[in-house]
Amino acid sequence: MNPLASCKVAIAALKVNALRSFLAMLGVIIGVASVIVMVSVATGAGQAIEQRIKALGTNVLVVMPGSFTSGGRRAGEGTALALSEADLAAIRTKVPNVSAAAGTVSGSAPLVVGDANWTTSVTGVNEDFLEVRDWPVAEGRSFSEAELRSGAKVAILGATTARELFGTAPAIGEQVRIKNVPFTVIGTLTTKGQSGWGGDQDDTALVPLATARRRLFGAEQTVPDNLRSIMVEVSSAGEMNEAQEEIETLLRERRHVRSGGPDDFQVRNMAEFIRARSETQSILSLLLGATAAISLVVGGIGIMNIMLVSVTERTKEIGLRMAVGARRRDILSQFLIEAVTLCVTGGLIGLTIGGSAALAMSIWGEWPIALSPSLVVIALVSAGLVGVFFGYYPARRASLMNPIDALRYE
Repeated sequence: MNPLASCKVAIAALKVNALRSFLAMLGVIIGVASVIVMVSVATGAGQAIEQRIKALGTNVLVVMPGSFTSGGRRAGEGTALALSEADLAAIRTKVPNVSAAAGTVSGSAPLVVGDANWTTSVTGVNEDFLEVRDWPVAEGRSFSEAELRSGAKVAILGATTARELFGTAPAIGEQVRIKNVPFTVIGTLTTKGQSGWGGDQDDTALVPLATARRRLFGAEQTVPDNLRSIMVEVSSAGEMNEAQEEIETLLRERRHVRSGGPDDFQVRNMAEFIRARSETQSILSLLLGATAAISLVVGGIGIMNIMLVSVTERTKEIGLRMAVGARRRDILSQFLIEAVTLCVTGGLIGLTIGGSAALAMSIWGEWPIALSPSLVVIALVSAGLVGVFFGYYPARRASLMNPIDALRYE
């Protein structure tokens, strides 16, 4: 019997007991649907988080003050001696492969425009900040050298801050009070979205670094030209580790860290964050895939059970087929095709349900998903393999029947 004819016979046999066939497929349907939903959601979430981390730049190092140690006890992060513009200049000139370096001073402050007020993160920046963050201005312009040098009262607003203060009205040229100090809005930034830590990057306002120290946050007495952080853009991702080692060595010398002692600063590598996130995502996807595979195995056991019942019910039919010339391999392939048909049909239904559920989660729940053709192929192939594996024993049992005994079966 050719494969096409076998498929037609298999479909006809399954239609005879349609409800039983559907119940047999139910385990496979649930298994494939869970594979699609779990893996697509996990992959989509991983890609979204990775994109947010990459928004900081994969070739960016962030230098921050560490913790202060006194009497054998360490204070919290950021309590050590602040970084300075001299540290920033040293990194620019003495560390190779540095293409740009941005120093920042930041804090939270209320912004007021007429009756509207909004508390947001205000960051004092230098001329390299927007380049390091790869954050272009959407409307207006960036700070001029004269404004940065003189500490002018000008500001660039993030998309969220501009929307909260001005709504749909244009913000360029308008006045905004930051800590009761009037600033002129000269630009708005393009949308960045959430950061890798869940914060809204667009909920911010930028001012010249000198202005932030003089008029908003003040300068530290010990470090008048203090910086809260230094963001260093390295020429290429392949030189990140070398640049990080150079910066750490330089800062140990400048901050007089004794040999073998703990550093009073920290250097964060954005590429390491992405690598760690990818490894975690791989483990999570593997666990979710294993959970969904268990559902497929359970569905396969259900298929085997139904096929054994079908073989028993059709014993006389098997004997009759053998009596008129059917070979054992014909009987084997017949029941094997029925099992695979059950599983593949269940796989297609599960694929439809899983894909619809994933899309619904994306639309109504606003969850990021990633449905790829390879995932669809893997799900269907897995369903087919389950049919072959769990359908083989019932099919072989049917093919090994004695024709005379089969015809006598009551």
